[in-house]
Amino acid sequence: MIRKMLQILLIAAIMMTGQPVSLEAKTESVKPITYDFDVIVIGGEPEGVAASVSAARNGAKTLLVEHRDGLGGLLTYGYLNQLDLGYDKDKRLANQGIFAEWFKMIGRQGNFDIELGKRKFHELVTKEKNITLLLNTTVKEIKKEKNKVVGVVLSTPKGERTYYAKRFIDTTAEADFAAKAGVPYFLGQEDMGLKDRQMAVTLVILLKNVDWEAMKKSARSGVLGGAKVGRGIAWGFAEVPNVYKPSEENTRVRGLNLGIQSNGIVTINALQIFGVDGTDPASIEEGIERGKRETQSFLTFLQKELPGFEKAEIAGYPTELYIRETRHIKAEYQLSIVDVWENKDQWDSIGLGAYPVDVQATDPSGFGVVVTAPIQYAIPFRSLVPLQVENLLVASKASGYTSLAAGSARTVPIGMTAAEAAGAAAVLSIEKNRSFRALSKDREAIKELQSILKAQGAHLYSFSLSYPYKGEWFYPAVRSLLPYGLLAGGYNNNLQVKQAMHQREFLRLLSGLVIRKDAEKYKGLSRNMNPWTESVQLDTRATNITRDQAAEYYLRFFGYPADSNVWQEAQKHQLVDTTIVKRVPTNRDLTRAEIFHMTAHLLKLLNEGRFEHAYDLGNPKVGYIDVYNGRTMVPTRFVSEQLGAQVEWDKDSNIIEVDNKKNKMLLKVHSKKAVINGQQIELDAAPTIAQGVSYIPIRAVADALEAKVVYIKEKKVVQITLEDKLVEIPVRKK
Repeated sequence: MIRKMLQILLIAAIMMTGQPVSLEAKTESVKPITYDFDVIVIGGEPEGVAASVSAARNGAKTLLVEHRDGLGGLLTYGYLNQLDLGYDKDKRLANQGIFAEWFKMIGRQGNFDIELGKRKFHELVTKEKNITLLLNTTVKEIKKEKNKVVGVVLSTPKGERTYYAKRFIDTTAEADFAAKAGVPYFLGQEDMGLKDRQMAVTLVILLKNVDWEAMKKSARSGVLGGAKVGRGIAWGFAEVPNVYKPSEENTRVRGLNLGIQSNGIVTINALQIFGVDGTDPASIEEGIERGKRETQSFLTFLQKELPGFEKAEIAGYPTELYIRETRHIKAEYQLSIVDVWENKDQWDSIGLGAYPVDVQATDPSGFGVVVTAPIQYAIPFRSLVPLQVENLLVASKASGYTSLAAGSARTVPIGMTAAEAAGAAAVLSIEKNRSFRALSKDREAIKELQSILKAQGAHLYSFSLSYPYKGEWFYPAVRSLLPYGLLAGGYNNNLQVKQAMHQREFLRLLSGLVIRKDAEKYKGLSRNMNPWTESVQLDTRATNITRDQAAEYYLRFFGYPADSNVWQEAQKHQLVDTTIVKRVPTNRDLTRAEIFHMTAHLLKLLNEGRFEHAYDLGNPKVGYIDVYNGRTMVPTRFVSEQLGAQVEWDKDSNIIEVDNKKNKMLLKVHSKKAVINGQQIELDAAPTIAQGVSYIPIRAVADALEAKVVYIKEKKVVQITLEDKLVEIPVRKK
């Protein structure tokens, strides 16, 4: 019947309109994207050049977008004209391919001419027919379909343009495009628990009228510590930081890295500027102005103190700062400092890194360190694949590296190697119709990518190398401490494991560990004893740390009694493990290897949730669980008064009296003996006191006041019931 009625209505509709009408439901058709390009590369840094050239040579119609008026980024606009070159296990240049091609074009010099370098970057790009270059162009908007990047709205010299592409590569130094697209990241050394800590930025100093030959004589004769001299380059003058006092706040000058340009201008990479946010244009501008003022002051110093600079003048200023560190994107694989230390190969290797891990200072009071000088290590493709966002690779110093690993991987030759792989991977991804994420998990596809890169001249091969302290009894401790930036082997990878450690350094290692692991917990624990403060008070020539001194510091810091038998107490509270107890049976100076092991054990305890009570130490309404004996301790006064009892504490005798008129209990701090209603009993744990709060075992409360006690593990609370009264006490691990 219904069908018949529909047919009648349909006939009527045809008669009225003259057009057939479908009975099927209409569905909206989604208009397919028309792609303007196969690959869009954002950023004209050296990495952007490598990525776009690689994509184009593999047949992709490629767009390279750059906000400046030329290419080369930091190298050509920040005047960072000294390349950080790495050499592999066979002493060959570790980074080949497109980087080596450009390196040859500039004369294979570690110190290159800025204008020449800029021209050669431009030449590499413009000779590729598949590349469209847009200069003076910025990204206004990113087009996405859910979590997939599909297009960009650009502000160009000719107006606003929208382009769609199959794949995108972010080669900007700060991962600006990726961040705007929603890729997760961390800033600076946040991954080590050090928030708002980023390496210093630098304004390269440009001087004219320098007598280069006279400077070389000064370098060789030891003026200001002397310097090493190469072809058009010199580095050293290590005494400069000790002699020169900066005029600008939050700046410092380190040893000098000098280079000379073909036009006679000398570049100096030495001025460190702190407190600059490299993602904030206003902060960058302030840093540049501060750097200009400090440059003027430093020039006066050079004119007086360093022969060859008597007639030197400022030749101008770079338009950009050398920004070492801002964002680190979170990727499918985060290259770690352990990978670098262990000279690790990766199944999805796309190239080599071989430059030392050079971590610059983050504030004027600190100094840069070389964590390790690897033989070589692999850059994994997975480190270019950001989390959460599809159709995008990040190939720059902001790629998926931990902050420490980036101390090496951030260098330009490594960046260009990774970016070249990104360009080839983009084309392979299109050809296979596979996402970058799927590609990163496909071993056969990665082998194909590696073959493509080798054909392009990439230095890429499998390897298996040893590493410092492999197989040593203490190496697991080294491995666990490295990611926290607590160890530095220098250019020789020497941790001086057999040497003793000064008390000052020991205390700084202890405080550094807990601050990095949990800054709030450190604040709580340091109310017992602040290791950093004590280290400052010690003479730099302080004696070496002994076993018992270390135990005493541990006990005091973590809030345990340290009056006598400190080594036994440290064992009792599990602050040291059986390995170190066996290795150090008597009180003596500890070696650095032994201290590393002890520190790693504390890290293990922190990871297990020990010392939770540090947050609430001195809080009269929170108790704790003593992990050593499993006993639960509750704040005496709060619990007793909530249950209707009166509490008196004689500070001189350390006697605590709890009286609810029905029952009376006398306890003594640090004693397991107690008296209830005149009868002496043995407690299962001794009362303690910390930050003016006394704690008694929960069982004593139950026995003395005849209360019912229940521990609710899920909520981490103890419920105490006495007649119609109920008290709930949070408890934390101690």
